[in-house]
Amino acid sequence: MSWHTPHRAAHLSLRLAFALLATTALASPASAQTPTLPPGVEQAWLEPTPRPVLNVDPAVLPSRAETMAAVEYVAASQIKAMAGEPIALSTGSNLSQMSSNWVAATFYIGAARLARVSEDPETLRFLTAVAEHYNYSVRGARSGPTMLNADDITIGDLYEELYARRGQEGVLLPLRQRLDWQVPHLNRATETPQLIWWWADALYMAPPVFARMSAITGDPKYLVAADKEWRRTAARLWVPEQRLFLRDERFKDDRHRNAKGEHIYWSRGNGWVMGGLARWLESIPADFAGRAFYTDIFQQMAGRVIGLQRADGLWPASLLDPDAFPQAETSGSVFYVYALAWGINHGLLDRATYLPHVTRGWAALNRHVLPNGLIGATQKTGDMPVATDPRDVGLYTTGTYILAGLEIADLNGPVQSLPQPEPKRDTPDIIAATTPTPPAPVTVIGPEEVRRREAEMRATRALSYDPAQLKRPSTIEPLTPPPADQQVPRAVVRFAPDRLDDLLWENDRVAHRIYGPALESREAPSGSGIDAWAKRVRWPYMDRQLKFPNYHIDRGEGLDYYDVGRGRGAGGLGIWYDNKLWTSRNFSTYRIEETGGKEARFSVDYRPWPVDVARKVWETRSFSLPLGSSFTRMTSTLSSDKAEPLIVGIGISKRKNENGTGFVTRDRENGRLMFWEPENTEHGGMGIAITVDPALVEGFAEDADNYLILVRVTPDRPFTYYMGSAWDRGLDFNSRAAWEAFVTKQKFDF
Repeated sequence: MSWHTPHRAAHLSLRLAFALLATTALASPASAQTPTLPPGVEQAWLEPTPRPVLNVDPAVLPSRAETMAAVEYVAASQIKAMAGEPIALSTGSNLSQMSSNWVAATFYIGAARLARVSEDPETLRFLTAVAEHYNYSVRGARSGPTMLNADDITIGDLYEELYARRGQEGVLLPLRQRLDWQVPHLNRATETPQLIWWWADALYMAPPVFARMSAITGDPKYLVAADKEWRRTAARLWVPEQRLFLRDERFKDDRHRNAKGEHIYWSRGNGWVMGGLARWLESIPADFAGRAFYTDIFQQMAGRVIGLQRADGLWPASLLDPDAFPQAETSGSVFYVYALAWGINHGLLDRATYLPHVTRGWAALNRHVLPNGLIGATQKTGDMPVATDPRDVGLYTTGTYILAGLEIADLNGPVQSLPQPEPKRDTPDIIAATTPTPPAPVTVIGPEEVRRREAEMRATRALSYDPAQLKRPSTIEPLTPPPADQQVPRAVVRFAPDRLDDLLWENDRVAHRIYGPALESREAPSGSGIDAWAKRVRWPYMDRQLKFPNYHIDRGEGLDYYDVGRGRGAGGLGIWYDNKLWTSRNFSTYRIEETGGKEARFSVDYRPWPVDVARKVWETRSFSLPLGSSFTRMTSTLSSDKAEPLIVGIGISKRKNENGTGFVTRDRENGRLMFWEPENTEHGGMGIAITVDPALVEGFAEDADNYLILVRVTPDRPFTYYMGSAWDRGLDFNSRAAWEAFVTKQKFDF
């Protein structure tokens, strides 16, 4: 943790020490809780905060110290107000309490960013207490639409922040489970009349949480899915000629127009979008293919809104109809100050052009800080411009005021790069100092009960099994890149007894494996099919991916999501006899001939297997994968107890899901069989291609599990074929068309 309020730094060690004592000492209920405080609420949160000087010159950028003093004051004032209210059993419509709904969550977002740089541990301590109260869960479990509700995902940013700082798996698991449930719906292949994120506000609530989940876990599926729905929403609500968003599709009709008969452009609605874009762009990778789409919209909106700023520094509630609601309105304005300052800080907006609008807006917001430290003139919750009252406040305004202030403070420093890194892990002392300990049960009264309770807690710690003892990687942990000297392309093959005798091979473009003797005895259905791994890095990654108990999760470099099943996978073979494919079990012996350089080469043997009752067959096959190639060259020598020719079926496993059965291409003239699988709603699409000597082709066939290309071979006479794979989320091919065009241009040596 870094601390950026030096005028208070002298108090840091003392505050941390007291907070640490509070988390570790076991006190009686009388000393642990003041009678007037509800359980879990701490006196420090209710203490008044001295009011700083808030009157700033609208033409001058305030200093970092001045700005941080204002931010700390408003944050502490809001925490005091929330801590002073009882928590309602139902949190859906709460507007001022410690809720799990979007209203409170938008405050937590700002407060959590403040806690990164504040020297006062109470902000993070308060946020932790809230997250603990809701057990890191999200609302909306009662129906499909509510399970998808963007508002209920907003609090996920707090949970992601706490996980990023502490690495505690349970903090993130409920949120991740909800996002996993949502991903297939966001990725739906069939367009629907209804949107999931059908209102502009949703673009602040959910997409940044998805993008950040990808940044934290390394799995891009969350970002990819959110990108699809974001674009659907923009296609419906973005008005290019106005460079603004409509709040939702109702505002296209004649019943939702202003008194002049014109479309309504709500200030806070567009503020939600700009603020959401800032948070979204903080997390999406610099090389994300769609990044320019979002930076362009952000810059267009920024250029538009500076022309709509009022003389007093605020923005009108109805952006294009300022006379409709002439009152001061802060809940939209605070987003514009935040987004514009953020854009300058991250090099997306010209400083000379936009800074005067930021300083005018900041000065105007500070004129509306009420005596209780909250921001007045806030429009109430709703969906369109309405009149405001100078005394109205809202958690979304204070939360975004904090974000704005943090960006203004940073304007005193250099431009920052994107994406923004996640915060560093806290030390154990900071974690302890900012994690409240629940009060002891009310039955713990008197010294004897305190001593008994302490002994019970010591026993609990000593006797409880701790999963950390096994030193397994976190289920959430992204794949750590190898050292810089190992981030070089090379072709490798490895026998993996630690993975039940798999043989793994990969180069800079593809990764594959076949299954060995240990798995054969463990899993009766396993056989000689070939597995294809999805890969997006140029260096070897399979070994590091396999260290996780679940290597079917994308952790940033790829994953194994291809299901070989009972089929041939990506190019396994069998003998086609009597309209049936007869196949071997797993390989029995292997020989690695070259690894770690420009080519991976190895060979394997398969034990004899029956072809009906007509004959027996056995095989030796060599594999070669050079750098720069998407194809493994395989030379098979099939032997038999009979001399007659064999019809060999080289197969690709069939696949079927809610997106269909995929696309098969059969090309006898060129000896090609290609299959592009139906899109996996989480991980994208994968293509497999088999190429053989056209002179050997007998035709094509299929069975329940495989598409087959048939070739005629002579026992004991080697023949060569090639197997290649592609992934549309990898580095080389982004579509079926790109892959198949590439395959058709390749020349193969048989």
